[in-house]
Amino acid sequence: MGSETSVLKALKAEMPLGDLESLVLASEVGQGRAVGLVLVDIVNGFCTVGAGNLAPTEPNDQIATMVEEAAKLAKMFSARNWPIFALLDTHYPGKPEPPYPPHCIIGSGEERLVPALKWLEKDPNFTVRRKDCTDGFIGSMEKDGSNVFSDWVNRNEIRVNGNVILLVNPIVQVLVVGICTDICVSDFVCSTLSARNIGLVPPLEDVVVYARGCATHDLPVHVARNIKGALAHPQDVLHYIGLYMAKSRGARIVNKVSFD
Repeated sequence: MGSETSVLKALKAEMPLGDLESLVLASEVGQGRAVGLVLVDIVNGFCTVGAGNLAPTEPNDQIATMVEEAAKLAKMFSARNWPIFALLDTHYPGKPEPPYPPHCIIGSGEERLVPALKWLEKDPNFTVRRKDCTDGFIGSMEKDGSNVFSDWVNRNEIRVNGNVILLVNPIVQVLVVGICTDICVSDFVCSTLSARNIGLVPPLEDVVVYARGCATHDLPVHVARNIKGALAHPQDVLHYIGLYMAKSRGARIVNKVSFD
């Protein structure tokens, strides 16, 4: 822990995130800037103690905080009939995802939303995309070239012959929470920003990452040394790096989200 603390301190000194913003959702929506909530992989297989190969083996404060913050936001969005989109890691038996061990196999229960979010399955404004890769934007691609996430963003934008004829509360920014900060969250955020930059996700303008609403897994170096082929994954260090990479690609990083 002491070594990880020293590394994190050095990272913050050499790679500062700067002053983090606060996001006031009522103000944003009041200005016509509709917000959609994106939940990344908040499933049992990554969050529930003992639920699978990539689940925590014991209670973890960072993951517990992430689930709690995500549940709070989901309830607030649901109460206001605002759109919620969930990416759920889901795999078929016998179809590996190197370098990871089998996880979130269909029917195992690992691929299901954590208990704190299970109620969302009946919410009318809730959209689910099951994916079998780390990058939720790529995982939202359909065989015909369409993208489920992009369609969710712009589904209130009606076009005829390429011309916009009606805008009804278009989603211009997404608020992202989930796990893992440096893997699935980072991959999704970076791809979405790249897609935005070339006009593939109209009318999206901003991608906002809520720091306390994200978490990553923990594999200390002293544990990794005893697992053949394993790479150490210090939780606080990689969480910080994930946030830093997202900001370096153009995401807004916030440390507080409120509605009023």
